[in-house]
Amino acid sequence: MIGTVVNALAVLLGSALGLLGGARLRPERTEILVHGLAIVILVLGISPAVATGDILAVILCLVLGSALGEALDIERRLDRLGEFLKARLLRGGGRGGFTEGFVTASLVMCVGSMAVMGSLEAGIRGNPALLYSKAVIDGVLALSFSAALGIGVAFAALPLFLYQGTLTLLAGLLAPYLSDAVVREMSAVGGILLIGTGLNTLGLMPRRIRVGNMLPAILLPILYVPLAEGLASLF
Repeated sequence: MIGTVVNALAVLLGSALGLLGGARLRPERTEILVHGLAIVILVLGISPAVATGDILAVILCLVLGSALGEALDIERRLDRLGEFLKARLLRGGGRGGFTEGFVTASLVMCVGSMAVMGSLEAGIRGNPALLYSKAVIDGVLALSFSAALGIGVAFAALPLFLYQGTLTLLAGLLAPYLSDAVVREMSAVGGILLIGTGLNTLGLMPRRIRVGNMLPAILLPILYVPLAEGLASLF
């Protein structure tokens, strides 16, 4: 849970700095920080991706998981959910109000692959490094958002804490039942998704990678690895 606690505190700190800095904060100054952190995300993704012990597992899980995510249209559903919540909660709130800052920051910081992958990594491996990286990014975003939208951004730390904390605890409960091979391949698949997230953040792709639709791939090694080991024992 320490990674989620640090993440929430980073949002509070970034919000405080944004409120104090106000109009003196130019978008290009925070943009370069986000771009620099996106490069770090790429490095964090490459490390577990190349550590795979079964590249076929990564390929098959990515293909099948992406196909499942496309069929379920996960990313579009998440976008629609965000727009629905924003429309509902902002009704009568007006631009620049407390509610807009709270809703906008909550959606950006909670609805994303890094929140899911970071929580799984922290819960299963006990490694909060990815959530620490996300904390820095969210802190920069909170600084920028709060300068424009006000104190409501700071309160986004609460849903972020509850969401990521719940995912981390659930992953921790599953950890004793997952073999080292399963965890390694889950991390490898998650690394690929992190690379996609970093590329999106840098805007290097002609079309945005729908990383949200790839999220089911992270869980497929739970099925693939025991099945592959069982078949190998037969032959």
